[in-house]
Amino acid sequence: MSRGLGDVYKRQALYRLTGNYLRKKVMSMSGQQAAFEKAMELIDAANSEDPNKVTADGREWPKELLYAQRMSDMLQRYAPHADHAVQLAIRAQHVQRWKSPRDAYPMDRIGYLQWRKDLYKIQAETAAGLLRQAGCGVEDIERVRNAVAKKQIRENPDTQLLEDVTDLVFFEHYKLEFANTHPEYDEEKWLDIVRKTWKKMSEAAQQFALAGNITLPEPRVPLILKAVG
Repeated sequence: MSRGLGDVYKRQALYRLTGNYLRKKVMSMSGQQAAFEKAMELIDAANSEDPNKVTADGREWPKELLYAQRMSDMLQRYAPHADHAVQLAIRAQHVQRWKSPRDAYPMDRIGYLQWRKDLYKIQAETAAGLLRQAGCGVEDIERVRNAVAKKQIRENPDTQLLEDVTDLVFFEHYKLEFANTHPEYDEEKWLDIVRKTWKKMSEAAQQFALAGNITLPEPRVPLILKAVG
């Protein structure tokens, strides 16, 4: 076989190998996208079962479905290039939260801490189960499980990002509502709550909030700025 003909065969073999690799890569990416979309659908379907209803944007919502939508919206504003695993963790942050009511535990500090610990675990396992059902990869499932379970908040960037988005959503959408349910709290109590929330956020999230990228509840703006100033 001449050298020229051998080179042609080598190039053809290389083209075939490259083509097969690219086809497999495209098929893999297509499968990952389909699994991601299915997982988002399953999370939304689970949260649509929430019997608690709230009104926003001129329509009635299942409470946790609205919360999940707000979380995803904030992620898009704060970290628009987040990958699929982070997007799924954000969407599943409160998945079926109503199934673990606070009043099922003693209404004291110890009861609260136990409820929160159990809640994180239940939500993490629920999210992992939905991702598994959707066909997501093992690595993505574990990342979502760990983030939703709030594991290693300072060491795990997924968990910190979820915490950042959670706190930004709280300030924009739920701070005033929370305040209205606790008229007995004085200013010092509120300053303490805001400071503890602020401390959990990364510096990037703090700067994002201070730069005017979220809408703070107007009646609480002076107190919030006093707390973080």
